[in-house]
Amino acid sequence: MLKVVELFAGVGGFRIGLEATKKFKVIWSNQWEPSTKAQHASWVYENRFGDKGHSNENIEEVDTKDIPDCDVLVGGFPCQDYSVATTLKNSKGLKGRKGVLWWSIERIIREKKNKPKYLILENVDRLLKSPSNRRGRDFAVMLGCLNQLGYAVEWRVINAAEYGFPQRRRRVFIIAYHNSTKQFKNLKENPHDWLDVNGTNAKAFPINEINLEDLKEFKLVEKKLSTITNKDIESISNNFGFLDKVSRFQNSGICVENKVLTYKSIPNYSGKYKKLGDIIEKGKVDDSFYIKKDKDKWEYLKGGKKEERITKDGFKYNYSEGGMIFPDNLDNASRTIITGEGGPSPSRFKHVIEINGKWRRLTPIELERLNGFPDNHTKMDEITDAKRAFFMGNALVCGVVEKIGEEL
Repeated sequence: MLKVVELFAGVGGFRIGLEATKKFKVIWSNQWEPSTKAQHASWVYENRFGDKGHSNENIEEVDTKDIPDCDVLVGGFPCQDYSVATTLKNSKGLKGRKGVLWWSIERIIREKKNKPKYLILENVDRLLKSPSNRRGRDFAVMLGCLNQLGYAVEWRVINAAEYGFPQRRRRVFIIAYHNSTKQFKNLKENPHDWLDVNGTNAKAFPINEINLEDLKEFKLVEKKLSTITNKDIESISNNFGFLDKVSRFQNSGICVENKVLTYKSIPNYSGKYKKLGDIIEKGKVDDSFYIKKDKDKWEYLKGGKKEERITKDGFKYNYSEGGMIFPDNLDNASRTIITGEGGPSPSRFKHVIEINGKWRRLTPIELERLNGFPDNHTKMDEITDAKRAFFMGNALVCGVVEKIGEEL
């Protein structure tokens, strides 16, 4: 049984996915919401899994010595500014900008004498091309840090719906292997095979055979030596992507000892596909979820439009946007759940379905099912339906994590 530390745990998506394989056991978790006094997600986590080994503290202030050694460190963390602020004098590490949670991950790994064998990290797919004025720099900083800490890395942007799940949710999954593992050796010795056949992502989420002519190869830092130093990471932070109009990182790739191989992969899935209609509650749904007023506003927001608008300063401009399928199609995978999914107010982005000729919003249970959580996982007396929807907008698809865990 592999021991897991779960950072930025939310309501426990990584835990549900990994422990479903019977190969992993979460021994310590952390969930902290800095912008609010009420720690709703942490309450849900403790309610479902207990408070043993759970931390509800700012991870930036948690001493690494208080975090137990583990085989696997996991976490879904925000896409922020990962640039290096300064190099710490008389230190082995780097100092990132305060509040940027990637640097908490880096600090924990760096300070651990017994480093995790594996890392599984999740982020929005724009990580591969951020920031907008330095395409790919933030991801390059991450890869440089992980290489320096002794890890080989693979990544894949996975749209859950393309592998049979009922939600179109695109996220980048990053898996890192310490140089003490057999996976590190195999990835380093056979990088092409790892990318499309033998890698964890390749086995969990099959893709079409790679055309080697389309494979891009480059170094994070132009140097002969394969080792990455603090100075190199500062150089990446200051220079990577400086003249790039598009990111060098494609939706799939590997990075080991300063070398990057990246490729635009195409899913090759032949299994069953779930659709939105498959997760709809069959019994009676509370009347508050049905749309009885403001129907014209819902239709306006969902529809296409070309119109003149005026700013607060009196500036006139032409605004246009395409229409959306409305109500949502029950015979396809759903759109991506957003954090603002809850509440009765009309919105362009909330899901609306038609049942027996009546429009209604999705229930908290249906939103949980779209992400693969058990029914009523987030239900507590202290938690509103809108907050439960917020949790699911922030969550990952548990089944994607389960597939990764099965192949690791």
